[in-house]
Amino acid sequence: MRLTTKGRFAVTAMIDLALRGEDGPVALASVSERQKISLSYLEQLFGKLRRHKLVDSVRGPGGGYCIARPLDQVAVADIIRAVDEQLDATQCGGHENCHDEHRCMTHDLWSTLNSKMYEYLASVSLADLVERQRQKLAGKPVVLADKRPAPRVRASRDKAAVAA
Repeated sequence: MRLTTKGRFAVTAMIDLALRGEDGPVALASVSERQKISLSYLEQLFGKLRRHKLVDSVRGPGGGYCIARPLDQVAVADIIRAVDEQLDATQCGGHENCHDEHRCMTHDLWSTLNSKMYEYLASVSLADLVERQRQKLAGKPVVLADKRPAPRVRASRDKAAVAA
């Protein structure tokens, strides 16, 4: 299981675009130069991002790309899904045929990990990443907060008995 360059580059390019897009469209050539990502690769990724309505393109002189929605409404999971990135810890790709055409003993473990990864990536917005980058550039300490709801903690019967 790993996040490939497709997902990494898409998220990186979207952060770059969000940081520089306040003054208008950003040319992919400039993103390519700053982030050291092939321009032709970025063009492929941005075609997919545009089809998923995460970015808008502007043609002509001064053209380029802009983020299509408010930054707090673009989750990292949206970006990764848009570029067809698969995060899958199972050996079977979710088909449950991991062990001689049967479900392996650890299938549920890896399936749950997949769910948790997407849940976390869905909880991190492009606005969070841009703010983190701005703080980093300003020399401030940075903490990326996990915005998922805290899991419920059940008190054991022994603790409940002591409290009573």
